Amino acid sequence: MKLTPVGVDIAKSVIQVHWIDSETGEITNKAIRRNKFLEYFANRTPCLIGMEACGGSQHWGRCLIAMGHEVKLMPAKFVKAFNIGNKNDAADARAIWLAVQQPGKAVAIKSEAQQAVLALHRMRQQLLKFRTMQINGLRGLMAEYGEVMGRRREVLDKAIADVLARLADRLPAMLIDTLREQWMRLTSIDEQIALIEHRLREWMKQDRSSKAIAEIPGVGLLTATAAVATMGDAKSFRSGREFAAWLGLVPAQTGSGGKVRLKGISKRGDTYLRTLLVHGARSVVLHVREPGAWAAQLLKRRPKNVVIVAMANKLARMIWAVLAHDQQYRNGDGNASAI
Repeated sequence: MKLTPVGVDIAKSVIQVHWIDSETGEITNKAIRRNKFLEYFANRTPCLIGMEACGGSQHWGRCLIAMGHEVKLMPAKFVKAFNIGNKNDAADARAIWLAVQQPGKAVAIKSEAQQAVLALHRMRQQLLKFRTMQINGLRGLMAEYGEVMGRRREVLDKAIADVLARLADRLPAMLIDTLREQWMRLTSIDEQIALIEHRLREWMKQDRSSKAIAEIPGVGLLTATAAVATMGDAKSFRSGREFAAWLGLVPAQTGSGGKVRLKGISKRGDTYLRTLLVHGARSVVLHVREPGAWAAQLLKRRPKNVVIVAMANKLARMIWAVLAHDQQYRNGDGNASAI
């Protein structure tokens, strides 16, 4: 049975809906209040509902699937190509309605548990940014008074006590006390990051998929939990190559007149997971005594960074193979520093 396509533009308070009745040709493009949105679809025959993958789309997708509808989440970049006029809610809903009828890889609809894991990753990343900002802020403030320190956290911790002692003779006590308090806050941030990693580790012990891919050299706690949560259902990808391409770990293409040229990696898909895979691949290529015959041969004829990205592509394909075929990793080539 062919499902009626419906375009839905999500917002905080008002949600725009666009669809065309296949029998009468009547065009519906109306705004619905947030608290009436699910009620609007409750008694309808199953539809193919398209939405941009944005804040709240995972929640609405799960609710609509529970009602029997089919939901397709699409990247905003894909939808934008179909909005050819002015940008407003009605035009966006119409663009989504056009986009949902086109072939394309949908964004996976995740379970609440998978979203919870990704939420922990996002909060950990935020804390890392706060810590870096705090360190750079302290270094910058003390440089204003002639005290210059190295960039690393270890250098700051080693030198700051003596620096504050020297500055205490020249500067007001209120500033010295505040600088010391800001330095001590770094320890609190470290503890919060460690606590999040502990919770991720406890979740991974209970999750069979995460434990399986964590056996792959170069895949550790962060990469394993993020990969399982981001991918959703591994079988939604036809192959490991498609999964690697979805993450942007393949060359972008440009061409005209029958000539196609390969550029750098496309960098499509999830930036965070791609970054973790690249760091994991770097640990395999640069820090493992014997990275394997494949990597060794590639290093002889290609630059290191190219080999690292190729290894990240290989890691992505191995992750897909383990999850899609429900198998254990069976290669004993060395031990990598896992990310």
